[in-house]
Amino acid sequence: MGEPVDDHKAHARRRPHLLRRTTAGLLSAAALGSLTTRPAHASDDPVIGGDCAGASSWVTVCRQEPGTGSGQSQGDTASNGKGTGKGKGTDKARPETCAVERLDPQPPASDPVWKGHKPGDGAIYARICLSQALGAAVGTVTPPQIFWAAAAPAVNVDPEQLAREAVDRMLLTGPSIVSPRAAGKYTVGVPMWMWVNQTPTTYGPNTAFAGLAGVTVTATAKVSKIVWKLGDGESVTCNGPGTRYEASVGKQESPTCGHTYTRTSASQSGGKYAVTATATWTVDWQVAGGGGQAGQFTEVRQSQMQVAIGEVQVVG
Repeated sequence: MGEPVDDHKAHARRRPHLLRRTTAGLLSAAALGSLTTRPAHASDDPVIGGDCAGASSWVTVCRQEPGTGSGQSQGDTASNGKGTGKGKGTDKARPETCAVERLDPQPPASDPVWKGHKPGDGAIYARICLSQALGAAVGTVTPPQIFWAAAAPAVNVDPEQLAREAVDRMLLTGPSIVSPRAAGKYTVGVPMWMWVNQTPTTYGPNTAFAGLAGVTVTATAKVSKIVWKLGDGESVTCNGPGTRYEASVGKQESPTCGHTYTRTSASQSGGKYAVTATATWTVDWQVAGGGGQAGQFTEVRQSQMQVAIGEVQVVG
């Protein structure tokens, strides 16, 4: 006969298998999530969550410290007035995606993970987060968190976090500046009209959906204002896209969004003023069939360009 098997050690040896199985599921979920957005169901493995200080063993929703999550960094911008980066987000970062499952078979009663409870009094669960799964994919194995719980951990979905996930899929950018033009030449004392293109990713409206555990959120984003910093120490706030200039109006000021320079850009770097257009996107979200549950938050995106301002040329 062979040597007797210690059930506790045998169970410990099965945990790497659980890690591999759960890792595969998480990686598959991550791959699918990058391709499509669909309502999730209560039976789905992936849940929103992560390791948060002072939180319980099976956190399903947590927030990182401001400045550490997605949407917090200033994105790149293009000199042609087409913003390419995400820009500044808000203090609410995306929580980490985790999977929680009941161990099968359950550990023996002698396993300290029971913490004094007996089999049948609650159950033992394992939790692994996407960061661990990605690490395992490249050979860095972190054991899943094993814990006792009196009942199956519930998926606690924060609908605003889902709305932020939906906004991430919109690929919002800074304003697509039509005027002023980077190649244009403008004159001191002559009103300069400013306006932007209105596309789903540069101005809105833009609508996307995100779902988890039977909760589906619809988010709609649209630019509510654009703040123009003109490089001469002045700034203009426009509450719309601006008005397109027509030659028939001559030297009139724009009725909605414009600026008049009082000195040339000759003394500036490259002989041009640096212009920044910062768009505030207002996002309205609501839960489908959520009994009126809704909310609003803002995102910021930015574009940059340069504009040359010269003197009036007198011919005589």
